[in-house]
Amino acid sequence: MKKPTTPKSEKADRSDAAAKPRVAGIVDGQTISHLRRERGDEDERAQAPLSFALIRRLLGFTGAYRRKMIALFITVALRGIQIPVLAWGVGAVINGPVARGDMRGLAWSVAAFTAFALFTEFTFRYRIKWALEVGEAVIHDLRSAMFRHWLGLTMGYFNRQPVGRLISRLTGDAENVRVGVQNVLFVTLVCFGQMLGCAVLMAIEDWRLFLLVLGIAPIIWGLNLFFRRRLSEAYRSQSDSFSRITATMAESVSGIRVTQSFSRERVNADHFRALVEDHARYNYTAARLTGTFLPLLELNGQLFMALLVVVGGGHVLAAENAMPLGSMVQFFFLAGLFFSPITILGNMFNEALTAMAGAERVFSILDTEPEWTDPPSALAPDRLEGRVELREVGFSYQAGRPVLQGVSFTAEAGQCVAIVGATGSGKSTVAGLIAKFYLPESGAVLIDGNDTRSLSSSWLHRHLGIVPQQNHLFAGTILENIRVVKPGASREDVREALTKLDCLETIEAIPEGLEAEVGERGSGLSLGQRQLICFARALIADPRILILDEATSAIDPLTEARTQKAMRLLMAGRTSFVLAHRLSTLRHADRVVVMGDGRVVEQGEPGALIESGGAFAELWDRAVG
Repeated sequence: MKKPTTPKSEKADRSDAAAKPRVAGIVDGQTISHLRRERGDEDERAQAPLSFALIRRLLGFTGAYRRKMIALFITVALRGIQIPVLAWGVGAVINGPVARGDMRGLAWSVAAFTAFALFTEFTFRYRIKWALEVGEAVIHDLRSAMFRHWLGLTMGYFNRQPVGRLISRLTGDAENVRVGVQNVLFVTLVCFGQMLGCAVLMAIEDWRLFLLVLGIAPIIWGLNLFFRRRLSEAYRSQSDSFSRITATMAESVSGIRVTQSFSRERVNADHFRALVEDHARYNYTAARLTGTFLPLLELNGQLFMALLVVVGGGHVLAAENAMPLGSMVQFFFLAGLFFSPITILGNMFNEALTAMAGAERVFSILDTEPEWTDPPSALAPDRLEGRVELREVGFSYQAGRPVLQGVSFTAEAGQCVAIVGATGSGKSTVAGLIAKFYLPESGAVLIDGNDTRSLSSSWLHRHLGIVPQQNHLFAGTILENIRVVKPGASREDVREALTKLDCLETIEAIPEGLEAEVGERGSGLSLGQRQLICFARALIADPRILILDEATSAIDPLTEARTQKAMRLLMAGRTSFVLAHRLSTLRHADRVVVMGDGRVVEQGEPGALIESGGAFAELWDRAVG
C-alpha cells in the first residue's frame, strides 16, 4: 500500500523512528493495562452468568407497574401463539377453499386471515409499547435509587471510587439493565412461545418431517452459539479499544498546553496511531467472524430447506398416505418460523449476560452500606453557639496509614483559628472531621460539648459554611450558583452579599453579570472569579461555623487585599477555621494551630508563637523574608 507523503520536517526523524520498537507492541501490553487501571475497569467483566436471584430482584422493581406487567405478559403469550397460527392458516387456506375451488370460501378465508393478521399486529404494537414503558419506568426507578443511595454514602466511599466508574454505573451499566428488561425477557418468551407453537403444529402435521427438524436444530443452535461467543468477545475488545481511543483523544485535547509546551506532539501522535492500529485489528477480527458466520448460517438454512423439499416432496408424491401440498406449504412456513428465533435467541443470550453484569454492578452499589450513619436519636439542638473541641483525635483513610494522631485543640465560639502546616500535614482532614464528613477513629470532635457522632449530620451541615480549596461551581448562572445553599434568596440578597465582599463590581463586569453562564465546572470564569462566587455562597448561607480551606489560594495579591475586609466581615461573630499557606491571611486569627505529620506541633496566639521562635515563627520568617 502506498504510504502517505512525509513532510520534510519529519524526514530527519525516520532513522530514529525505524530504530525504535513499534509503539503498538507497547500499547497491546503495558499501556492498555495502565489505561484500564486508570479507568477502574481492570477487574470488571463485561458479562456474567445468569442469576435468578438478580432476575427476581430486577422484577421486584416492576411491582409498582403490576397491571401493565400483567397486560404485557398477556400480549407476549398471544404473540407467541399468533405467529405459528398465521403460518398454519396459509396451509389451511390452500388445503381448504383453494383445493376445493371454492371462491366464496376463499374470500371469507382471506378476510379472516387478514383480520387475524391485523389483530396480530395490534398485539405486536402493544407488546413493544408496554415493554418499552416498563423498561423505561424500571430504569428510571433504578437510577433514582442509585443516586439517592449515593447521596447517603459517606465521603470515604467517594475517595475510593474513580469518578469514571461511578458515571459508568449510572449510564452504561444501567443502560445494559434497560436492554435486559425491555428486550431480553419478553423477546425470549415470544421466541420460545413461537418455537413451541411451531413444534406442536409441525408434529401434528407430519411427525416424520418434525423429527428431521429436531435433528437439524441442535446443529444450527450449536453453530450459532459458537460464533456468537467469539463475536461477543470480539465486540467487547472492539468496544474497549474504542474507549481507549476516545479517552486518549479527550486527554490530549484537555492537555494540549502541556503537550505543546514540552514538544510531545510526535510522541503523542505515535501513541495515538498505535491505538488506532490496535483498534483496526479488533475491527478486522469482528468483520472476519461476521463474514464467516452469516454465510455459513445461511448455507445451513438453505441445505436444510433443500433436504426438507426432497423429503417433503417424497411424502407429497407418495402413492399411499400422500401428504397434501397445502400441508407441505404449512410445514415449510412453520419450519422457517421454528428456526428463525435461534439467531435472535443467540443475541438475546449475549445481551442477557451483559445485562447480568450490569445488574451485578448496579446492585453492588445499592448494597453498599455507609461506613457510618447517624444514630436514631441524633441530636439537633435549637441553637448552635459554635464552640469546637478536638480531643486526642486519630484518623486514617487507609488501615495502617494514620493521617492524624492525638490532635487536640479548642476553638471558642466566635474565634478565628488558623490551621497551618506543610502539604500533607493533615489540615484538610481536620476540617473534614469538624464538618462531619468523616468520624474520628479515636478521640472525639465536640461541638458545643456534643460529640459529632451523636449530632444530626443534616442539622450540623445547615450551620456550616465551607469555601474549599478546589472551588466547585455547578452548571448554571452565577446567580444560581451563589444561592445554591439558600434557594429562597432573592437577587437583592445576592447583590448585598457581593457588596459586603467588595466584589459586586468585579462580578457585574463579567458579560451578562449575575446571569452569566459559568460553564462546565466554572470554565467560563477565572480562578479568582470562581473563588469570589464561593465566598458569596458561604456568606449568604449565614453559617455559625465557617471553614476556609486555602480559600485565597486562587486569588491574586491585589484581589486578596481587597477581600481581606470582606473576609473579616464574613468571619465576624462566627467560629472560623482558616487553612492557609499564605500566612498574610492569618493576621487577624485569634489562635494558630501548627500541624506537622498529622500532629499538633504547637498552638497559641500568633504574636506569642512568633516571639517564641518555634515552628510558626520559622514559617512566618520565610513568608515575610
